[in-house]
Amino acid sequence: MSTPPDSRSSASADLDSLFDRVSRLLGDAGASAPSREKKPSPTEDAAAASPVEMTDDADTATDTATDIAEPFVPRPPSSLREAGVSDAMAERLILKYLYHTGTATARSVAVQIGLPFTVIDPLLRQLRSDQHIELVGTTASGDSEYTVTESGRDRGKRYTSECTYFGAAPVTLEAYTASVAAQTIEGQVVTADDLQRAFDGLIISTQMLDRLGPAINSGRGMFLYGEPGNGKTSIAERVTGAFGSSVWIPRAITVDGDIIRIFDPSVHEEIELPRPSGLLDTAPFDRRWVRIRRPTVIAGGELTMDELEVTKNTQSNICEAPLQMKSNCGTLVIDDFGRQKMPVDVLLNRWIVPLEKRYDFLNLPSGKKIRVPFDQLIVFSTNLEPKDLVDGAFLRRIPYKIEVPDPSEQEFRELLGIMCRVMDFEPNEDAFDYLIATHYRAAGRPFRLCQPRDLLLQVRNYCSYRGCPAELSREAFDFAVDNYFSVM
Repeated sequence: MSTPPDSRSSASADLDSLFDRVSRLLGDAGASAPSREKKPSPTEDAAAASPVEMTDDADTATDTATDIAEPFVPRPPSSLREAGVSDAMAERLILKYLYHTGTATARSVAVQIGLPFTVIDPLLRQLRSDQHIELVGTTASGDSEYTVTESGRDRGKRYTSECTYFGAAPVTLEAYTASVAAQTIEGQVVTADDLQRAFDGLIISTQMLDRLGPAINSGRGMFLYGEPGNGKTSIAERVTGAFGSSVWIPRAITVDGDIIRIFDPSVHEEIELPRPSGLLDTAPFDRRWVRIRRPTVIAGGELTMDELEVTKNTQSNICEAPLQMKSNCGTLVIDDFGRQKMPVDVLLNRWIVPLEKRYDFLNLPSGKKIRVPFDQLIVFSTNLEPKDLVDGAFLRRIPYKIEVPDPSEQEFRELLGIMCRVMDFEPNEDAFDYLIATHYRAAGRPFRLCQPRDLLLQVRNYCSYRGCPAELSREAFDFAVDNYFSVM
């Protein structure tokens, strides 16, 4: 219920008194359950512009309790200085948010920019004193409700023209660097059981797992090479799962006023956390950070040099972190290596020092150069021979070269049976024997791991067209092979 206009000063005094009392009682409180945040919209203007909503989730709260014991948990700051956020930066975020929303409660402002209420309360008071915002009422829970004045709207519009970002307050580069060091991929140890769990559902030999294990534990890099269709990409995608842990990353960092967005919903899988209710909205971690599963970032033949540098959107003036930063503490997969638009030697020269030193230098649009962590397991997946792609100096920096071989006939049969169950076919050993004898042995054709799926898809489409039951037959396999291998 809103307070009538003629009662505003009285309501304000009562509310200010309430906040003062609560702030004294709160101190550095932060013992409540963590917060649960929705994934921000991937739109360019405001990746985290809408206030997150409250929810109660007992199961997630249990998971969070174990996570507090992890090597790194970002603790909530007790002041703007401790947060590494200037008064000017915080003011810009608040006024841009109110400029776009019109009216918001003090709590929603705190949630929006990811800082505790006790940290932003003095700034809200100052903005009100400067007549950039005004109190329009209180909610039933006693939370104050603010709107921008004409001067505040003018400032918000001007700030938005400079940069459209008004999400969580960015953290410092130093804080981000320290977080990567605490959660480094080099500090992870993968066992044979971990690999078995990560590759559950894939047909992969024990010999291959035994080669992958040490390469993953190195935390450095590897080549996966072999013929097309044998599962190199599938293996690379599952590597990170062997680590079986989560990491914290900031939504954004700031360097000399530039905001660089780190969290990317298209490549990062956020682990939702419960959030408490209540006016003060305290949490045992810094809400400017996101807890995610160790990332796996995949770049294919479309990879360009621009994606390896900080890029600035000219419309929003928001900078985007390069792929290697988004993959820190996880895995970066360069798929179809050797088929990128850029020459191979350009890519290799760009990374030859970071692979050795574990840090990278990035050029900001402002011209400033910054040093950032280069902390990921890099997997180069290719169907070309590594020695034909790169020179000895680079091969030395990628210590593991692992060939993904063709499957054996037994593995091929096993995969046919698995894909039959997936596609609702009844396995037919007679049809399998015919396929292998006629179209593989007699033709001298090698097995590939992708072929059971691809051939059975053709058989299913053939049966659908003929209006006959989805059954494996010699005629259906002849049709599928004629189509699939017509130019191979």
